[in-house]
Amino acid sequence: MDIRHFRYFLAVARHRNFTRAAEQLGVAPPTLTRQIQDMEAELGARLFLRQARDVSLTEAGAALVIEAEATVRQFEAAQRNAQRAGRGDIGHIELGYVASAVYSGLLQKQVQGFAGQYPDVSLNVRESPMASLPNMILEGRFDLGYIRCPLSLPDGIEGVRLSDEGFVLALPADSWLNRLTVINSAHLQNENFILPEQVVGTLQVAAQGDFVPKLGAQPGGLVAVIALVSLGQGVAVVPESVVGHVSLPNVVYRPVKDCSASSWLALIHRRFEKSPAVVRYIERVKNG
Repeated sequence: MDIRHFRYFLAVARHRNFTRAAEQLGVAPPTLTRQIQDMEAELGARLFLRQARDVSLTEAGAALVIEAEATVRQFEAAQRNAQRAGRGDIGHIELGYVASAVYSGLLQKQVQGFAGQYPDVSLNVRESPMASLPNMILEGRFDLGYIRCPLSLPDGIEGVRLSDEGFVLALPADSWLNRLTVINSAHLQNENFILPEQVVGTLQVAAQGDFVPKLGAQPGGLVAVIALVSLGQGVAVVPESVVGHVSLPNVVYRPVKDCSASSWLALIHRRFEKSPAVVRYIERVKNG
């Protein structure tokens, strides 16, 4: 027996009439009769009592109705779920991000927008070190990642360029630099630079000021970087989105007037992504 037999059986059980059941099913009455006879032969029990115009369920038939209904419901649910998974309407996504994606508000906007449109796709969102995130996606430990570029990506990983932003200088409140009305790159030549994960801002400030930067610690995430600044360990060139979002004692944010350095957030993914849910997310980001 297959699912078709159960559907034929339930149609006859509902209509109590082979002709009406056959009309509903779109099959010829003799075909329906033969299918029910095949079921009875395989089960070794009669399912219907044939009367002049209608039929009624036998005890075996009445017992089968409950199981047949459950089987058809489960089969149809499996079909629907498979179809939805194939379209990307259900599934699971592992998503990594760097902290500045949160400070910019972009991560929240895109994750919440996707979740609202596809509520049956589960999202596991975790902060991750930016240097390791591209390879973790390549290895399948993450599906997607928000990073700050420019950053060299391994073969097989592509990025969708998102919002651009400039840099600001984070410095201790008691730094002599705060006595300046305007801070230029050249003023920073003797400073110790705490390095965020994205170092392009630091390097471009040094290039603009025509000096080789004195490099300090590279503690990881932006909060850790700014924490060292608050402890008087040096200054840091950080994305401007941290202003108003990371406020620590003894830290002041100032623009560097002649610094035009910028970076951008990017959503990175596997080049030949196969998961429909992940592809849905990428397409939604690309389409805005």
